[in-house]
Amino acid sequence: MPVYDYKALDGHAKSVAGIIDADSRQGARQKLQGRGLFPVTIKESRDNQAQKQSQRYTWPNPFTRIRPGEVGMMTRQLATLLGAGFPLVSALESVITQTDSARLQTVLAQLREKIVEGQSMAEALQAYPHIFSGVYTNMIRAGETSGTLELVMERLADISEKQEAMKSRIQAALTYPVLMLIIGSAILFFLMTHVVPNITGIFAEMEQTLPTPTRILIQISDLLRDYVIVILLALPLLFLAIRQLLRTEKGGRFFDRALFTLPVISSIMKKLAAARFAHMLGSLIENGIPMLGALKVVRGISANRLFAETIDKAAEDVSQGQGLARSLKGIDLLPPLAVQMIEVGEQSGALEKMLYKIADFYERQLENQLLGLTSLMEPLMIVVMGLVIGFIVLSICLPIFEMNQLVI
Repeated sequence: MPVYDYKALDGHAKSVAGIIDADSRQGARQKLQGRGLFPVTIKESRDNQAQKQSQRYTWPNPFTRIRPGEVGMMTRQLATLLGAGFPLVSALESVITQTDSARLQTVLAQLREKIVEGQSMAEALQAYPHIFSGVYTNMIRAGETSGTLELVMERLADISEKQEAMKSRIQAALTYPVLMLIIGSAILFFLMTHVVPNITGIFAEMEQTLPTPTRILIQISDLLRDYVIVILLALPLLFLAIRQLLRTEKGGRFFDRALFTLPVISSIMKKLAAARFAHMLGSLIENGIPMLGALKVVRGISANRLFAETIDKAAEDVSQGQGLARSLKGIDLLPPLAVQMIEVGEQSGALEKMLYKIADFYERQLENQLLGLTSLMEPLMIVVMGLVIGFIVLSICLPIFEMNQLVI
């Protein structure tokens, strides 16, 4: 449904502005009049115009999409306003005016209209599955049912902020090594395509047998120089081919299995899976969602096919009367300690608290492991670059040494 920006006057002749969801400009005018407002200007939202333009092109625009951090900030603002006693519709109106993202403003305005029309917030959120995950929507539904919506939104905001903080720390740790890799690769490419050919050209004129390292260097240099355009075109095509392969069932399953079997990566993936599984499941159970329903929601948002199948099997075992820990035993996709802690939580009757402890424990371990690996990248890259530069220098110097020996 189209969205319109409006300016209007209220009953006290005070100017108000906002966004309204309507079928047409006339429909927007009628809605505003029904609220006791007198429209001054009504124009189509810029975001709505951008959506029309996007229908002509298939390339996504990363600058207009709603980022998880923006959803987390919006959730925190709503939780604060609800905790202060604001009605949900009034809280949404306030957040709309404080949001910088035009796209998020449009979505919030549409949510507000749906709620005014009688839908619950959870029902309204279901129209935006790419913005609000299944866990988010189900926790909102549980909060509305139990009358603790502000507490649920506080929990969702905590989860979002924690994930964004970890993501930011990892990105910050990777920035310098990645920058070094790009600059180093560019320098090596320049050396191999411009500097090395000029030097090795002198050796070719001498008509003498060159050392093996020098011949290898010349062959690599000629390959890069002669096929530079082919290589530059082949790299993105290779990337697109791999991406398309991963979208197939066989390719996707192979990739998902590799993530849980490769050294180092498997350890990271198991900790990540344990942290996310425990955090999401604990949040859903804490807010009154039954175990089977919670497992179904967590399974629905799992990107890894193997882990999703693991959750399906666990849900089937739980439906037959088994405990969660017993249904997860013997599965290699979760750390054994996580399964043991779940069993202790079930025995003590405090499963949701134990799930939160599991999530916190593995999040800390994951963060420390990732930061440790990224800190190793810099010296490792320096060593690799040193070896490559050393090979180039050695390959150039060997023929010179041999010529000196012949002269002597």
